[in-house]
Amino acid sequence: MVKETTFYDVLGVKPGCTQEDLKKAYRKLALKYHPDKNPNEGDKFKQISQAYEVLSNPEKKRIYDQGGEQALKEGGGGSGSSPMDIFEMFFGGGRRRGRRERKGQNVMHQLSVSLEELYKGTVRKLALQKNVICDKCEGVGGKKGAVEQCTNCGGSGMTVQVEQLGPGMIQRFQHMCQECKGQGERINPKDRCKQCNGRKTVRDRKILEVHVDKGMVDGQKIVFGGEGDQEPELEPGDIVIILDEKEHDIFKRSGNDLIMCMQIELVEALCGFQKVIRTLDARDLVVTVLPGQIIKHGDLKCILNEGMPFYKDPFTKGRLIIQFVVNFPKTIDPSVITTLEQCLPPREQVLIPDEAEECVLADLDPEQESRRRDTRAAYEEDEGGPSRVQCATQ
Repeated sequence: MVKETTFYDVLGVKPGCTQEDLKKAYRKLALKYHPDKNPNEGDKFKQISQAYEVLSNPEKKRIYDQGGEQALKEGGGGSGSSPMDIFEMFFGGGRRRGRRERKGQNVMHQLSVSLEELYKGTVRKLALQKNVICDKCEGVGGKKGAVEQCTNCGGSGMTVQVEQLGPGMIQRFQHMCQECKGQGERINPKDRCKQCNGRKTVRDRKILEVHVDKGMVDGQKIVFGGEGDQEPELEPGDIVIILDEKEHDIFKRSGNDLIMCMQIELVEALCGFQKVIRTLDARDLVVTVLPGQIIKHGDLKCILNEGMPFYKDPFTKGRLIIQFVVNFPKTIDPSVITTLEQCLPPREQVLIPDEAEECVLADLDPEQESRRRDTRAAYEEDEGGPSRVQCATQ
């Protein structure tokens, strides 16, 4: 026996009805009297939401059945949630206007691409594993009516543990419900779906065609909307492909420019040359420096419109920047020095003072110098720091 039946009457169900009956009644009435559909029925929508919140919670339902709405108010078990929050929780964020749907997590995948693929564009096939709603039980997890609200957590998926810290001092800890593993529902093992074993989802293999457009950059994201893992009452998340540009042997990218080093001999730097550059789309470019045009070590030159294509404007390209590295000979035959001096600009005349001292140039070994500094630093650390001259005291 129940003291009041108002909440049951609002939902159009009888006392003792199942949770499934409550859900069906709430679903039908909430959609009918939702403010988006019936702006003048706001009060009715609030009554429906309040009734469902109380009757779907085992503890609140027990208090209401024994003492009615007044007992709920006195026991602090009244409605504390917004009707819209209840609606969105029930329908997975299903308000059709002015709402943000509850969405599953996005799945991130890194795709390694070469500079050639970013230059020319390509289509790559990617095989992925993801969760999909079980088609046998339609995401319910078991037979119709077999899903019950967990009585241990009241359907919230969480339990609260209270610890006494001292006189008048308590602390609350929230834990995932061990009975339902945070699902808020329980299914009798014998009634579970044989295909998904009550998990509501199964693993499926998905083949995605990833279109890498010309001019895309390292770290750019390609989004497949709604292709993420599926979960009941949740909008699937996205699959996000993140491009990872592999290092190229010759070219280095800087925005829409390509940078390369070209090694030339001293004779080429002084007397001109021709070189062939193989482009990322397998074309050959001939670089010509005419005799008399001097190329200095470290010089930068560029070829316009031979860099990377602009993203979404592939007919426009950046520059191909060439940095020249001049290889000097290690020695020169003394017999040709006089002839060489006649071809080159004259040396600057240097006046040497009478008391100047002769010195010898030696090759500097960077590794040896580094080891010398490390040894010196270790010695000073052992001696308590760099040595200093101290004044004598009397």
